[in-house]
Amino acid sequence: MSERRGLLDLAGRVTDLVTRLIRDEIRAAKLEMARKLKAAGTGLGLLAGAAVLGFFALGVLVAAAVAGLAGTVPGWLAALVVAGALLLAIAALALLGVRAVKRGVPPVPRDTIDSVRADVRTITGSGS
Repeated sequence: MSERRGLLDLAGRVTDLVTRLIRDEIRAAKLEMARKLKAAGTGLGLLAGAAVLGFFALGVLVAAAVAGLAGTVPGWLAALVVAGALLLAIAALALLGVRAVKRGVPPVPRDTIDSVRADVRTITGSGS
């Protein structure tokens, strides 16, 4: 009778452990998804910043063209230098934004999926 009781206790502990494991994996998946979505949001914010600067650069380029056509005044050269600096900033922000978006998309919890697969292999005894 005590063997049977020990077996039932063991089965109950296994059930509790599996339940805890599943909860931990779900928690890990949520954290991973939040991290990836945050990275994607950061990238999109940087791309929006690049778009705003692009709008200003276009305005500066238009102002430079107008000043250049109005007469040969060195003011247009200054406007072109400012536009060039803005274009460099746009390129840097766009590059950083694209990299950040790529890190966060697709928002699939790859680490958690791999961990769950390893858990299943361990539980079923299928090895690596």
